[in-house]
Amino acid sequence: MTRPGDKSFEAPVWLKPDGEPVSCYDKIKVLNENLEEIRQMCQDALEDGILMECDEGQLRDTLNRMVESLENPYTKGR
Repeated sequence: MTRPGDKSFEAPVWLKPDGEPVSCYDKIKVLNENLEEIRQMCQDALEDGILMECDEGQLRDTLNRMVESLENPYTKGR
């Protein structure tokens, strides 16, 4: 859902680990849909927190730290 004043967000050109672009339309579509769902959930969480009188900076920092804490379950050697 687009709201007045929304900052524009454009999905990146998705790259493979070797730097080549992902060329499969279905893969790109899934990645972009996932990104939009995550963005909307983060937007909702930010708005909820602000309405509950939480500090916007702390909310943004927490969302960023949450993303940084994600782990790659496919790392070789595990």
